[in-house]
Amino acid sequence: MGTPSLLAVGLTLLALVCAVAGLHAYAGGRAQRLALVRRLAGPGDRPGDAAADAPAPPGRRRRFDALDRRLRGTGLGRRLRLKLRSTGLDLTVGEYTAYALASVAALWLIGAAVLAPFFGPVFAAAGLWGSNLFLNWQRARRTERFISQLPELARLIANGTAAGLAMRTALSMAAEEMEDPAGAELAVVANQLAVGRSLEEALDELGERLPSRELNVLVTTLVLANRAGGTIVASLRNLTSTLEERKETRREVRTMLAEINATAVTVPALGLGALFMINAMSPGALGRVTGSTGGQIAILVALGLYIVGFVVVRRFGRIDV
Repeated sequence: MGTPSLLAVGLTLLALVCAVAGLHAYAGGRAQRLALVRRLAGPGDRPGDAAADAPAPPGRRRRFDALDRRLRGTGLGRRLRLKLRSTGLDLTVGEYTAYALASVAALWLIGAAVLAPFFGPVFAAAGLWGSNLFLNWQRARRTERFISQLPELARLIANGTAAGLAMRTALSMAAEEMEDPAGAELAVVANQLAVGRSLEEALDELGERLPSRELNVLVTTLVLANRAGGTIVASLRNLTSTLEERKETRREVRTMLAEINATAVTVPALGLGALFMINAMSPGALGRVTGSTGGQIAILVALGLYIVGFVVVRRFGRIDV
């Protein structure tokens, strides 16, 4: 083998070595970037950033990726991603949409097969509304849990700052000490602060994810103390006692309104049960009723009255404390 051949072989081997080293460096950098994105995003998908493009952690394979990619760029997809993020559910927009559509189709078939074909679209609309109601309920439930942890959170931050810790360090310490959802949300805030985001931006985003008066008061107190300094320890301790009193008041109000909230759910359930009972006692009766225009109008008016009653009773049972 001549000198040109040896030179060609050497250059080829050198190119292969450089290519392997380049691929290794690229894979390592991409893995570090995705890990950083997941840390910043916390559990679930964060709207408006690259966290939505990050793959799922090992052991949790995401489904309906094609549908998720199509929905992520739309306004509806961004709103859904924000709502899913605030609920704490480990679901992507594509997964939630697919499950909701499957539930709507199943309810359509059940309503049409068990009662009458007219009730298929009615059950489907109820399923679509119920899927959104479920997200709102999960979000409110997680927000209530977070609010119940606010007195302990304010106490931990006050103790940390009284011990001479910086605000960012005190927030990181509170994230390690507290359970979910406060621990997970504060971990997101701490990770954002670690990569250079301002305290005000991170706390404002926390307030958007879990909107509540109590959290807004705490966020405002922390932001003002970070800007102007002052007696942050005394302010946080006073805020802790106030949050404890509000927590007890909210618990008493929720107990007193439990009967009203139960009534709002029981009355529509009785109406639905009456439909099934009528159809069981006289098979095909609902089909004959909805076979005419007058019967369909009467059923729709009755359903509208049930919906209005549900909304009104729920409104009576909603008291902001």
